[in-house]
Amino acid sequence: MKSGVRFNRRNFLKISFFAACFLPFLQYCSKVVKSFIVKVSGTNHVLGHQLWAKNFPKPAEISKHKFIIVGTGISGLSAARFFKNNGIDDFVLLEMENHFGGNSSNGENKFSKFPLGAHYLPIPNKADEELKTFLKESKIYLKDDENGEPIFDEYQVTYAPEERLFYKNEWQENLVPQYATSGKVKAEFQRFFQLMDDFRKKKDSAGKFWFDIPIKNASQNDEVKNLEKFTFKEWLVENQFHSDELFWYLNYCCKDDFGLGIDFVSAWAGIFYFSARKNDWSKKYDGHVFTWAEGNARLANHLAKFSEGKIIKNHLTYDCKINENDEVELLVFDNISKKSKKIFAEKALFATPQFVNQYLFPERKKATESLVYAPWLLVTFQMNENFGAEEELNWDNVIYGVEGLGYIYNQHQNTVFNTSKKIITYYRSFSSENTKKARRNLYKMTEEEMKKLVLDELKLAHPHFEEMVEEIYFHKLGHGMISPVLNSVFSEKKEFLKKDIDNKIFFAHTDLSGISIFEEAFHQGIDTAKKMLQ
Repeated sequence: MKSGVRFNRRNFLKISFFAACFLPFLQYCSKVVKSFIVKVSGTNHVLGHQLWAKNFPKPAEISKHKFIIVGTGISGLSAARFFKNNGIDDFVLLEMENHFGGNSSNGENKFSKFPLGAHYLPIPNKADEELKTFLKESKIYLKDDENGEPIFDEYQVTYAPEERLFYKNEWQENLVPQYATSGKVKAEFQRFFQLMDDFRKKKDSAGKFWFDIPIKNASQNDEVKNLEKFTFKEWLVENQFHSDELFWYLNYCCKDDFGLGIDFVSAWAGIFYFSARKNDWSKKYDGHVFTWAEGNARLANHLAKFSEGKIIKNHLTYDCKINENDEVELLVFDNISKKSKKIFAEKALFATPQFVNQYLFPERKKATESLVYAPWLLVTFQMNENFGAEEELNWDNVIYGVEGLGYIYNQHQNTVFNTSKKIITYYRSFSSENTKKARRNLYKMTEEEMKKLVLDELKLAHPHFEEMVEEIYFHKLGHGMISPVLNSVFSEKKEFLKKDIDNKIFFAHTDLSGISIFEEAFHQGIDTAKKMLQ
């Protein structure tokens, strides 16, 4: 859900050990918060589940457009941008939720915005001209200097200190465990990172990188595809890696980008995490990322500028067919007026996940059963002035050895320094062999159960954490992201799901690439919109 690798080999190799700089709190002011406000939200899965029954009223309105886009995540918004830039104005976007952006949306209180999903974008590969153009449109990438080095808006690149790890009861810089680790462990990390460097440069006989972003540009030779036949954990053991510290770190990385850990994702996916990003566009910003208080909702808002006045929210598409007039005919439920509508279009793009599409196109249901979606819990805390008073909060703050992925300090990028309240967001994916069961358990989880789950972890690093909480905002994502398990990215079922229907109904979503990152969603939208115009 954090959407992108932050691995920085250079920093690790410079550090042989690290002595902690911060001490835990020794005392607090006498007045502490003894109770706090709790709020719970999530995707509108109750409305979504009505697709099963399709118990909707008969259509009361009729309208017609050239193109319909169903879904306003990054893929849908990216497709709309492509239409607009190519002179197409007769299109609308239909969205079930009361907001756009999908997993790139955000919440906000009077102290800060905060993410409700993905929250940063790694610096893209130099060859990705389409994404670089978008970043220039968005005034994130400004221009090149006289040496061809990109100049970015400094306020949108992570400030220092960037990330820290609570390890052996101390905070250390960087997320690779370093303080008081053995020489043997350090040697394993160095050997692993060297192997990933080798994979990053590796090409097939046709000159394609083994691993690249977007995946469509990467090699699909048999040797590469065979890496999908066993788990990342199995690959590590086969290659004589054994240290607990390395396994913890790689498990963290995989859960961060894929929702599932090294026991479940394929070796291909684990190596992709470290090797697909070439770190070749900027020497100055090696290892940095673009980030904002609201997370990738900033990027969704940039894309949405191309769809101004065309996004129709609270509308669930519950049926779709090609009628006798060779038109795409959609039935849509307006969850505000509680009325159904019939919409006709020349072509339609479903930028929706396949677990939704299977109820609109039953022939896709069997292929969809093979897809695995990881559930996520995001928790945003409003903390009082004591939190972080005697330590320097980093942008990313992670606790070693726990199931959660740590917390982001959402105000880290703020240019106006305000210590009155601090807003942080904790991430946790539920890595499990049975994600359906994990999803059901998440939906059933009570406020007290969620509080205990999260606070027990955070109090390991901040013993008085609960005393400083003023407000908690839980956000449940049952189908948080597609997870690249064994034989999933290059499967025949995935190829079937990508195909359009009679050059009339098209599909674009990260679960069709198998990796849920911004770049894949962005390119899925563009590529599919191009096909629609052919």
